[in-house]
Amino acid sequence: MTEQKSFLRDLDEAVQRGTAESRARALWHTTDLMITGRYSEDEIWTFGEVIGRLADEIEVAARAQLAKQLARFDQAPVNIIHKLAFDDSIEVAGPILRDSVRLEPYALVANVCTKDQSHMLAITQRKSLDESVTDVLVTRGDQEVVKSVAKNDGARFSDFGFLHMIQRAEGDSILAEQLGLRKDIPRHVFQQLIAKASDDVRKRLERERPSMVGDIQTSVTDVAGELQSKFGPVSRSYFVAKRVVMTQHKQGNLNETSISGYARFHKLEEVTIGLSLLCALPVDVIERAVLDKNREMLLILAKALDFSWATTMSLLFLGAKDHRITAKDLKDTEAEYGRLNVATSRSVLKFYQTRKTGGGTESEVKRQPALAVH
Repeated sequence: MTEQKSFLRDLDEAVQRGTAESRARALWHTTDLMITGRYSEDEIWTFGEVIGRLADEIEVAARAQLAKQLARFDQAPVNIIHKLAFDDSIEVAGPILRDSVRLEPYALVANVCTKDQSHMLAITQRKSLDESVTDVLVTRGDQEVVKSVAKNDGARFSDFGFLHMIQRAEGDSILAEQLGLRKDIPRHVFQQLIAKASDDVRKRLERERPSMVGDIQTSVTDVAGELQSKFGPVSRSYFVAKRVVMTQHKQGNLNETSISGYARFHKLEEVTIGLSLLCALPVDVIERAVLDKNREMLLILAKALDFSWATTMSLLFLGAKDHRITAKDLKDTEAEYGRLNVATSRSVLKFYQTRKTGGGTESEVKRQPALAVH
């Protein structure tokens, strides 16, 4: 390192004494030497210092040319790569931000937080982006940035990122369609997107992704036949439960506390009737949500009602086989519930309501399947 420091001191003197033309020649000679040779990391770092100091003395067009050369050089010095990536000129920073594999996620996040929209747009065009980077892009970027990252197949998104983009997609049919066509969009996020999408976007997604849309429709359409065969004819206990819960509802006393109490005492009929009234969905749809092994719909309904985790957990135990859930499954489900958003879950509920079949809410349903009270 002593020799390297001495070399850099000599370089400083040469830079100060040299002309613009001599500095430019030194820059290209040093760059070509580094790219064509085989050097250690320390030597590469020294090349970076040399190139960085020379680059400070050249105009924007020359720095842009340098950036293009180094962007695709996998052993490029990190120090000069960072310097170029944070250049105010997008002509200089752009090639590095788009192509250099030497930029770590933390550097990309810092760039998003400190530079302008053109820099963010360049970052969205990278071959791959991890969640820490996309999280800041979708919150700080303008609509063009968000659309660009949404159509990048190499970008990965957290639930937070997906849900934030859904909010950004309201009134933006292009973004909504781009999100809906992503192969990695989680099913529960797709549900929320569909709930907020315009009719035109929904129809296009139904054509392009019939399996995803079909899953949603079957989760909220008529399942009475299946439940009828499972639970048999209507029981007297069902009518008693219906009368009690509807009276409670008319008096304004049907709320989270009463639903939680019913769930803790394993009163499945009261829970399904009560949730049917609170969600304005047919009882058979609520039964499917409570008893289905896939918990997504139940979690969305609970979040739409702004239920606490304690109440939601009671509902989960009520519908679980033998009322048992492993600690790991419960922890994972709690994390999933925490990621859901009340406003977007209510949008999903509205979508469920538009897709329901067979007579509407509990007060309109002529017949309900009987459920065994535990």
